Amino acid sequence: MTISSDLHRELESLRPALVRFAVLQLRNDSLAEDVVQDALMAVLEKPERFAGQSSLRTYVTGILKHKIIDALRSTRREVRIEAEDGQSDADVIDALFKPDGHTVNTPHRWGDPDATLEQKDFFRVLELCLEKLPPKNARIFMMREWLELDTDEICKELGISTSNAWVMLYRARVQLRECLDLKWFGNRARQDH
Repeated sequence: MTISSDLHRELESLRPALVRFAVLQLRNDSLAEDVVQDALMAVLEKPERFAGQSSLRTYVTGILKHKIIDALRSTRREVRIEAEDGQSDADVIDALFKPDGHTVNTPHRWGDPDATLEQKDFFRVLELCLEKLPPKNARIFMMREWLELDTDEICKELGISTSNAWVMLYRARVQLRECLDLKWFGNRARQDH
């Protein structure tokens, strides 16, 4: 199938606005150019998909939004390493490792989880955090994590649905994590410095 020159011209006229939109979202000029190019190629490769139910600009912008979302997701998973002038990709990678294969920069120590659990103060803080939870959330958390009851038993005991139980457990875990981050781990980080 041949692509009409009108479609090609129209897409080229949209390019500057699409690039500006992508740059605003991605904050990276070259990545923005790439996603715009991908969106335009998607239209050019399958022009029959454009049914004319909206303007071409709206159609291409819709494709571009999906390309931007894909780019944002992939950049979260990737660690970008910028090469200095004259460095090859291999040189950049080699600079991250010692000759024995270990990394040059070691990750920060997270502490010894077993030692943390053995400390009486940790359990005191955990109890205080549990007391601050809504009573039903604290109860379901204790039933699941300390008593190790399965979800069906908990639901039967509390007279709630499975989905309600998972929501309550999620909320309890989030609130406990926030409380422990503030009252325990936050204090530990300040003491370590």
